Amino acid sequence: MAVRVGIVGWRGMVGSVLLQRMQQEDDFAHIQPRFFSTSQVGAAAPAGALPLASASDLEALGECAVVLSCQGGEWTSATHPRLRQAGWRGYWIDAASSLRMHDDAVIVLDPVNGALIEQALDRGIRNFIGGNCTVSLMMLALGGLLREDLVEWVSAMTYQAASGAGAQNMRELLAQMGVAHQAAAALLGDPQAPILAIDERVSQALRSAQLPREHFGVSLAGSLIPWIAEDLGNGMSKEEWKGDAECNKILGRAPGASNRIPVESLCVRIGAMRCHAQALTIKLRRDLGLADIESLLASGNAWVRLIPNTRAASVAALSPVHVAGTLDIVVGRVRKLAVGPGFISAFTVGDQLLWGAAEPLRRMLRILLPRLALV
Repeated sequence: MAVRVGIVGWRGMVGSVLLQRMQQEDDFAHIQPRFFSTSQVGAAAPAGALPLASASDLEALGECAVVLSCQGGEWTSATHPRLRQAGWRGYWIDAASSLRMHDDAVIVLDPVNGALIEQALDRGIRNFIGGNCTVSLMMLALGGLLREDLVEWVSAMTYQAASGAGAQNMRELLAQMGVAHQAAAALLGDPQAPILAIDERVSQALRSAQLPREHFGVSLAGSLIPWIAEDLGNGMSKEEWKGDAECNKILGRAPGASNRIPVESLCVRIGAMRCHAQALTIKLRRDLGLADIESLLASGNAWVRLIPNTRAASVAALSPVHVAGTLDIVVGRVRKLAVGPGFISAFTVGDQLLWGAAEPLRRMLRILLPRLALV
């Protein structure tokens, strides 16, 4: 009999991408899906014979061998402990950050930490959590160097798309773009109109009280936001804290361990719709030739695409527009730096809705299924 998998949060942005990927990879042929909803209980489900169940129905959730959630941290925090306290021994796979740093949870990124995931399953771990999208994309890009334990430390400057903040933020960015265009539309139609006049109108529109800013709080269109997530009170955002904390947990390196990799970040929101980019400065544990470094990066996993460090190749391929909607992790601008031996730069872009969110969850489910079939 097929394994029953409860799927929650499938209508949201990450959930929609997850569902699309599961359909593309024929995952539903291997499971008995049970879809849950917070608002449409009893309606037809997108797959499977059963109608939508209530996402607060612990009994129905408890009948699932696996719960796969993209519902968000608030639902996880309210539901997961109650389900465990009721005696549920199933596997919890979740996109939300609520459980990521718990001792009884593993952050899943199997092209990087597949062996650690298998070891955790052997030990009886049952909580498998998707990582921060930017951290996961960075680690996939550097997979070849991490595999050889060559990374001493990383400094990451991130350029994160509006979609990282949510669907409503994507809509707001487009609305802000529309306001900017409308403010200058009349002048844009006149080839003789002075560019400073156009710039002034756009700037005034982006600063005006009428600009949609309910979600971002400020203008992202024509600008950027140099802070993402909560202020930890020490000059660091929580998004920046995750770089170090999650990278090392994915690698199985505990706090205080001598082999931890320090990761420092500055995280910036930019006016791209989808995909996160990162400029990386990396200190290697030993100096290597450029050809060796490129070879290691290119061999990191099946999804890395090494882009030659030329203007033409970089402009053509190292961009969110080029990568959006694909599983490719592009890495380029790789060069040795003049600051000293073992210092290199790299620039990487990946779709944070795919490898940054949905794909590790989908792959964790497929890792689990052979084990559950033997139960």
